[in-house]
Amino acid sequence: MASSQQPARSRRPQPVLITEAAPSLAEQHAARKKRYVITMVVRGVCLVLAAVFYQTLWLALIFAVLGTVLPWIAVVMANDGPPKKKLDVNRYTPPRPDRILENPARPGRVIEH
Repeated sequence: MASSQQPARSRRPQPVLITEAAPSLAEQHAARKKRYVITMVVRGVCLVLAAVFYQTLWLALIFAVLGTVLPWIAVVMANDGPPKKKLDVNRYTPPRPDRILENPARPGRVIEH
């Protein structure tokens, strides 16, 4: 097939990520905002459910406690960044004595003319 007759490739809106680079700060911030909003929506639902189940005390208490604790959890998750990569530094370490290839009991082979 000639190059002019090749089928059209589908264009992707975003390039394919081929590196291990971290997401941009804007992407990280957007992801953290999304997590915060989702957690706060769940908190609101818990508070509404606590009011709905006010006659079932144990259930109302569970929802009230969740509604009280979730804002703290949301703030901690929103302020937390992605984990930092552990850099594996390749440093020279001499071989252990039991891993040395030469046999110290037998002298090296000497070839004379």
